[in-house]
Parts: sequence; structure tokens; C-alpha cells
Amino acid sequence: MKTQVLYKSRTGNTEKLAKAIFETIPGKNKDIAPFLGQTDYNMGDLNFIGFWTDRGSASMDVLDYLGSLQGKRIALFGTCGMGQSPDYYKKIEDNIRVFIEDDNEYMGAYICQGKMPMTVREKYEHMKNSSNKKQVEAMIQNFDMAMLHPDEQDLQGARKFVKEVFEKIEKEEQENG
Repeated sequence: MKTQVLYKSRTGNTEKLAKAIFETIPGKNKDIAPFLGQTDYNMGDLNFIGFWTDRGSASMDVLDYLGSLQGKRIALFGTCGMGQSPDYYKKIEDNIRVFIEDDNEYMGAYICQGKMPMTVREKYEHMKNSSNKKQVEAMIQNFDMAMLHPDEQDLQGARKFVKEVFEKIEKEEQENG
């Protein structure tokens, strides 16, 4: 089984996850590449597709690419600025998953926090006024926490996700004979 890791990274966060995922994939029949908008990848049977999050979803080129895949096993991974929010991560996954056609087998997703560009913090600072001070300070605090991510625990989570995907495939193959 050939496995492809394809990722789009804006600040290096998703690339870190992609490398951890690639290293964890068993065997030698695997490839890793940044997604640059091409559509002629030598795709695998199993595809780990990575993204960075913008307003609760992936970029349009990643979504379009996901929608073009047929008859593949697809696992998603990504990073977003919001941290420690499993409900938000699930919402992101659901927003992206709808672009995957039904003839593919969806294998799940792993999403974790990642640092954001400094321009985001600057935007937050400029937004602050007397009526929203508490909310904006919480956003700045989240931004500051994100600067430490993805950390080793996040990378371990990505590695665990890969193992779970391969265990699921192995179980399916045993059940189907």
C-alpha cells in the first residue's frame, strides 16, 4: 500500500506535523510533498492531507483538491490558532470533511494548535477598547499560548493518529479476508 503525505503549511506548523506523520508511517512505500496547487501527484492508496485553518476551514485549493479525489483512503491533519478546544477542532473537521466525495474512505482527522503570525496579535491589540477588553485579552492570551505549538505532545498526538489509522486498516483487511 502506497501512502502519500501532502500538506499545505503557512507558518511551518502543519509541515512539522507532516514530518512526524511521515516518519511514523511504516515501510518504505511512502512519499511526502508540500501542496502547491498541483493536481498531478503520484497519489497513494492512503493519503494524509494536511492544512492550516483559516476561519474554521482549510484553504480553497486544499478543499478543491479533496473534492477531486476518488476511491482513496483519506486522513486529515491540521493546525489552527485556537487551543485546547476539541469542539472547535471537530467543527473544523466537519467543515472540511464535507468536501470528500462518498467513494473515498474517510479515516479521521488530527487537529492541534499552532502558532499564528505576529500580525494576528497586532490586529488583536488594535481591536482592544473598553467594551471588548476582556474578550480581546483572552484572544491575546490564546495567541501567546499558541506560540509554543505544535509542541512535542502535539507531535506525539499526530504519531498516535497514524498508528490508529493503520490499525483500523489492518482490522478492516482482517475482517474482509
